[in-house]
Amino acid sequence: MVNALENKIYALVRRYDGVYLFKSRQPVLTPDTDLDLDLNFEEEEAEALMDEFFAVFDIDKNCFDIKNYYPEIPFSWNPIKKSAPVPVPKLTIGMLIESAKAGRWLYS
Repeated sequence: MVNALENKIYALVRRYDGVYLFKSRQPVLTPDTDLDLDLNFEEEEAEALMDEFFAVFDIDKNCFDIKNYYPEIPFSWNPIKKSAPVPVPKLTIGMLIESAKAGRWLYS
C-alpha cells in the first residue's frame, strides 16, 4: 500500500521523467526503480530532482554528493586501451522514500 509520502515522491520523480507519447510506455515506478538505469536520468536531471527533493522534504543535502551516483568516467580515444568499469551505486526511489521518512539522507 502506497502512502501519501510515497505518492508525493513518485509525483516528484514523474515530473523529471519526461514526456511519453504513449501512456503504456511510461515506466511503472517502484521503490526499486533506479534513476539512472531504469529511467535514464542524466546527471543534470538527477541533480535537479535531488535539489527539489531536499527542499520539499526539508532535508540537509550536505551529506549528498551526486558524483557518488554519476562519477566522472575516464575516456580514451584509443580503441585498444579500454577503461576499467567504474562501479556505481544505485540511486533508487526507495532511497528517497526511506530518507524522507527519516528526515535525513541515509546513504553515502
